[in-house]
Amino acid sequence: MSEPALGTTQRLAPAAPLRAPADRPTLSFELFPPRDVDNAPRTWQTVRALEATHPDFVSVTYGASGRTRTTSRALVSRILRETTLTPIAHLTCVGTSRDEVATIVGEFLDEGVRSFLALRGDPPSGAETWQPHPDGLPTAAALVELLRRIEADRCATSPAQAVRARVKPLSVAVAAFPRGNAVTGSTRAQDIQALLDKQRAGADFAITQVFYDADAYLDLVAEARLAGVAIPIIPGLLATTDPARLLRTQELTGVPVPRELLELLGSADDEAERHRRGIRFAADLVAGVLDGGAPGIHLYTFNRHEAALDLLDAVDLTSRPTPRNP
Repeated sequence: MSEPALGTTQRLAPAAPLRAPADRPTLSFELFPPRDVDNAPRTWQTVRALEATHPDFVSVTYGASGRTRTTSRALVSRILRETTLTPIAHLTCVGTSRDEVATIVGEFLDEGVRSFLALRGDPPSGAETWQPHPDGLPTAAALVELLRRIEADRCATSPAQAVRARVKPLSVAVAAFPRGNAVTGSTRAQDIQALLDKQRAGADFAITQVFYDADAYLDLVAEARLAGVAIPIIPGLLATTDPARLLRTQELTGVPVPRELLELLGSADDEAERHRRGIRFAADLVAGVLDGGAPGIHLYTFNRHEAALDLLDAVDLTSRPTPRNP
């Protein structure tokens, strides 16, 4: 389903109050690698459009079992070479031995990557339960530990690397789940315990799975803080304009799309009105999490920038004079 081009949507009044420049919310986006990084004009158009918003970082997904290993690395490499963006490379434990993961990490580090999103990963398609590789890593916390160990070993064997690491420290992000991980069947309490384990292993911050009500995020943060989680938790959100994309996200994550949202979009008279309603819904959600103390927002873009930029306009986050790390 196509969306109106940027500029065709009536701009909405900001849904969240402005903050002082020194305390602007962080802004970040998720991208996925196209099949051919050097022959994907739409993806690169999106990269350039998102770069103009001066985000704190962009994350680049990494398919289960490493199926996008080559294209993920190629996209990250091009972002490093040709843009001002800071890429975060996704890593998963699925179907990969510890040695293979170490090799992949080394490849990214050699490219100049200094930030990773460490994920256990969901069960492969068709598998009923998640099983680690016989010689692999059982949890995201173990992956965080491996990342820290690889970095320490590189610094110990190379004084030059040790200096560079002081100037640009390794950053490790992890996932959080506002209402439990529906794909694996875990509860919020179990995921908070896993988040504690990741923190102890050396995680710097977390990004949540998609959700559709502010309380899901705010309750997660409140319970996590009571349990001892101190790292920042960034809400992961969608620009909720496309019903087909929402249902696809539900299929991938197991997070149900509210029936009220689908009805709101479905009852619109035309595509422009549906887009406007979706942006307003997402803007209200952004306002709710930011007013509740969220450090910023992370937008899942599906490699499309139009709706994401309209959402940023609606919450007055398009122009950010003082980019900073989360």
